[in-house]
Amino acid sequence: MIREMKIEDYDEVYSLWKTIKGFAIRSIDDSREGVDRFLKRNPSTSVVVVEDDHVVGAILCGHDGRRGCLYHVCVHPDYRLQGIGKSMVVFAMEALHRENINKVSLIAFTQNDIGNAFWKTIGWTKREDLNYYDFTLNNENIIRFNE
Repeated sequence: MIREMKIEDYDEVYSLWKTIKGFAIRSIDDSREGVDRFLKRNPSTSVVVVEDDHVVGAILCGHDGRRGCLYHVCVHPDYRLQGIGKSMVVFAMEALHRENINKVSLIAFTQNDIGNAFWKTIGWTKREDLNYYDFTLNNENIIRFNE
C-alpha cells in the first residue's frame, strides 16, 4: 500500500533508513523533530509503502514553492526490483504537480551505484552543467553513514 507519510511512520522509516548501506543520516534533520518539521511544511508530498505491516519504502519530498526536491529515497533491500521505488517517485511527482511545481531535483551520492542506476533507468537526467555547493549553518547537525 502506498500513501502519504505521517509523523506516526517515523520509527519505522528511521529503522528502514538504518538498513540501507551507505545511507547518510543527520542527527538533527533526520531526528523525529526534524522530520516532523519537514512534514508539517510539506504535508502531502512525502510517501511510504507498507507491505506485510511494515514500511518497506519511503521518500521525503517537499518544495519551496518553485522547485521540488526528493530526499532519502529508499526501498528495503528485500523488496527491491518490484517497482516500489518507481511507484513512490510517481506518487511524489503527482503530489508536487498538484501543487503546481514544474521541476524536481535530487542529490545522489556518486558512490551510490544502485541509486544512480535507478534514477537513470526511470528517465532522470544527470546534470553535468553545474556545481553543487552547500554551507553548514549548524555544525551540531552531524552526518553518519550506515555501514
